[in-house]
Amino acid sequence: QVQLVESGGGLVQAGGSLRLSCAASGSTSSIDVMGWYRQAPGKQRELVAAIARSGSTNYADSVKGRFTISRDNAKITVYLQMNSLKPEDTAVYYCKTERRFSGLTLASWGQGTQVTVSS
Repeated sequence: QVQLVESGGGLVQAGGSLRLSCAASGSTSSIDVMGWYRQAPGKQRELVAAIARSGSTNYADSVKGRFTISRDNAKITVYLQMNSLKPEDTAVYYCKTERRFSGLTLASWGQGTQVTVSS
């Protein structure tokens, strides 16, 4: 089992910045991908950004150039630096990890942190 604790959400004006953090604990040795998803009211949860243990990254088109994902493998923590925030970035942001176990890919989710961008 992997436990995830997120922090850093809040209320910010459009154009502002926030930094989200997600610290993992438990069975963390086999974690490969760490990422951030978001879910706005009435919408499906969507990928925001993900980063593999190798350092390769993947971003949603809507956040490219504005958001940066990074990870500290020693601290088993993933970060999401969000700049130039827009009202449409308002959502609950969830941290997710993927790890390999006995040929399976196991996913773990954080509890979510609210990000609200006012216009």
